Amino acid sequence: MSKIDLIDNGWVDLVFEGRNKEYGAYKLRKGTGKRNVWSIIIMLAIAALLGAIIGVNAIIEANRAGEEISADVELSNITKKEVKVEKKAPVKIEEAKPVEKVKSSVKFVPPVIKKDNEVKPEEELKSQDDLNKTKTAIGSFDVKGNDDAGGEVLKAKEVIAQPEPPKEEENKVFDVVEVMPSFPGGQAALMQWLGKNIKYPVVAEENGVQGRVVVTFVVEKDGSITDVNVVKSVDPSLDKEAQRVVKSMPHWIPGKQNGSAVRVKYTVPVTFKLQ
Repeated sequence: MSKIDLIDNGWVDLVFEGRNKEYGAYKLRKGTGKRNVWSIIIMLAIAALLGAIIGVNAIIEANRAGEEISADVELSNITKKEVKVEKKAPVKIEEAKPVEKVKSSVKFVPPVIKKDNEVKPEEELKSQDDLNKTKTAIGSFDVKGNDDAGGEVLKAKEVIAQPEPPKEEENKVFDVVEVMPSFPGGQAALMQWLGKNIKYPVVAEENGVQGRVVVTFVVEKDGSITDVNVVKSVDPSLDKEAQRVVKSMPHWIPGKQNGSAVRVKYTVPVTFKLQ
């Protein structure tokens, strides 16, 4: 097989020998070689340009990476240099020193209304005339000093009143306590009482509706029943009757926490069953 020459146009003359060469096809075929050469040159130029762009971008990225690494190194060095741990000198707590020079003083007694026989002699109020005569200072104690001219009046150490610990809310409702509330006579007496006092709703009986209604309530500190609610419903008529019969229960024995009666939440199932 002969090699294909993309530049040589000798084959065009052979093809168009004895034909009308003025026809546009001859000129078009004759310029094929030049077009092929220009196409190859343009492709090579584009490839070279792309290669140059890729190379320049790679150099720029490498330079940026180097700058970031050097910046990180400089930052870390700066941080290490700037961080200094300063040790503070321990705070010295000065102990109370005894007072060497003490001035005589009379204890200040706040006025309190008492019977004469209940007032001790040292608690009697000193009159202003007595204080002026003795020229004795008023302090926290009755003190006989050793230097009335340059001494100091003794002062009592003041104690900052501490806030009282928060008390539990009196109206808090407990779920579980040390001694749970109970129906008088126990659980069996409760079931027996419910069975005797439940009135089966006529509508539910005619429709054959039966089931277990779960009711919650709060046994108060005095044993009374409050906050009666249905948590598991069966039928509106049965729910209403269950609430009625629970509200009409006699007082329970209240629950206790730390020896004191408290409010306790209790749950009771009320069963409705047709005979």
